[in-house]
Amino acid sequence: MENFIQFQINSMKLLNQISVFIFLIGFLLFTSVIFLGKYEVTEKNVSEFLLENDIKNDTIQNGFISVISKTGLKDKIYFNQFKFIGDLQFSITQHNQLISEKLIEKDGIVSEEIDQLYIAIQKEGKINYSKEILSQIFTEKKQKLLEEQTSWMFSSEKQYPDLAAFQKDFETKINEINGNIGVAYRLKNDAYALLNMTQSFNEGTVTKNKGLWLFLTFGLITIGAFIYHLTNIKLLGPKGIKNNGIFQNALTNRGWLAYLVFGYLVGFYIVLYFFPYYLNNLVTLVSPISESLSGNPASHWFLYGLMYCFAMTLMAIRMFVKYRNNNYQILRTSVVLFFQIAFAFLIPEILVRFNMPYYDFKNAWPLDYDFFFDWNINNLMSSGKVGIFMLVWGIVLTIIIVPIMVYFFGKRWYCSWVCGCGGLAETLGDPYRQHSDKSLKAWKIERWLIHGVLVFAIIMTGATLYTFFSGATSLFGIETYTLQKSYGFLIGAVFSGVIGTGFYPVMGNRVWCRFGCPLAAYMGLVQRFKSKFRITTNGGQCISCGNCSTYCEQGIDVRAYAQKGEDIVRSSCVGCGICSAVCPRGVLKLENSNAPKKIDDNPLIFENNMFKINPSSE
Repeated sequence: MENFIQFQINSMKLLNQISVFIFLIGFLLFTSVIFLGKYEVTEKNVSEFLLENDIKNDTIQNGFISVISKTGLKDKIYFNQFKFIGDLQFSITQHNQLISEKLIEKDGIVSEEIDQLYIAIQKEGKINYSKEILSQIFTEKKQKLLEEQTSWMFSSEKQYPDLAAFQKDFETKINEINGNIGVAYRLKNDAYALLNMTQSFNEGTVTKNKGLWLFLTFGLITIGAFIYHLTNIKLLGPKGIKNNGIFQNALTNRGWLAYLVFGYLVGFYIVLYFFPYYLNNLVTLVSPISESLSGNPASHWFLYGLMYCFAMTLMAIRMFVKYRNNNYQILRTSVVLFFQIAFAFLIPEILVRFNMPYYDFKNAWPLDYDFFFDWNINNLMSSGKVGIFMLVWGIVLTIIIVPIMVYFFGKRWYCSWVCGCGGLAETLGDPYRQHSDKSLKAWKIERWLIHGVLVFAIIMTGATLYTFFSGATSLFGIETYTLQKSYGFLIGAVFSGVIGTGFYPVMGNRVWCRFGCPLAAYMGLVQRFKSKFRITTNGGQCISCGNCSTYCEQGIDVRAYAQKGEDIVRSSCVGCGICSAVCPRGVLKLENSNAPKKIDDNPLIFENNMFKINPSSE
């Protein structure tokens, strides 16, 4: 019998090792897809690209084909996408520059006319800029354009002390006018446009064999991870949450493997947010899935959403295995996975198929920081009753539902049961929860940083709503668009994306939730001062093993509270329940209660085989 059991264990170990090999093959193939491709720009695929993007302009087509012939891009085959994208960007820039120069020369304000104007407006030491002077120098078409754009500069409206002051305003407007000439004849050169172009001009193996590469990447990764997790059921042995060897493993102890994962995640997020055209093969790979859901080709954000759900699902299986004897963790993981897949991914995509706005019903402001942006409000208001419902729902969710739910259930109802950021942290980030900094210094940084982000979000949203209703473009001299752009870059991309997820292996799994999420800060204020939720403790049973503090992802020194028999009422606590799950003595319990909270009022501190007076109670 013992030999049979040992045979089973050895078989599971071998299968476990094979599954790791299968996973790594799939992961390496997934990464290699980024660098595969065969790129070629021809007259035919240029025409097809313009037609697919509803650009029906012969001037653009002929102009671009002429330019790529001169730059050597036309009919040249590339296998290096970095070289191809560089040459493509150069050709687009050349095309736009030539178009602008020709049209400005024809319809724009040229330097000779500007020089004549400067001479004409200087009379008797004063600046005399008027409609009459414009009629003497410019054609009727240009005169009308300048009147529309610079009438506020007429002498009857504004007095300039000298020519230099006038030149400063006038040349700013001329650059703006000339810069807008020929916009309809230019090719876009932003990240989204380059992604579309690289996809259209890519004729490599991934484009031609999407099904095969989908299996070789996502398929092999799934098979490897699934077998690995299932074999662990046998290998982990008897009941109990196992963290064996977690501080000896290079993947989970900030070893070389952890830093390799850290570099990969950070690099991927940087490319995803700022250089998505380098992911054109991966976007193409998942396009059939996107088309089946929304009816549209995939974007890099669809790729991100799909990968997000994919990673959460595979790591949720790991959670089910690891915490298989803890009903709370099984239920919590299942619910947060459901909300991510259904509400954050599938429902918004299906809404688009029915010509409705893309909307995540569980995403609340200020986490959904662009909810009150003018383009979003206009989009929802123009979408009929459904759009109005979404707008009202978003406001009600933020102002009414969120604080009420926090009052009854604490932050955990959202952060650990609903939120996608929290869902990824609890699944993909679970192996790294022990890295959260428990020091007093980290706690001080946390308080200043997370509430600073909340204040930033409030100021930005206030300025946005002011400009939306007033029609102004700035508040107190600060451009609203600048605030929005700064917040989107610093918080929406760098903090929540690159740092928030990329730093899992070195700083723990709740970096964003703990230090940056403005919604967590908002709910934390409610939880700290007006909520029924708390983690109760029984100090008499605490053996000071430290498991609770070690695995607290929010950096709370849970053991210090447990030793004093003090309730844990912290604004940062997300109620994940892991501290309770790993406690060997049942000292900790998650509760929603009206009973008075025990906060620093216990006169006794219980320790191993002794107790002493708590100085804070005196």
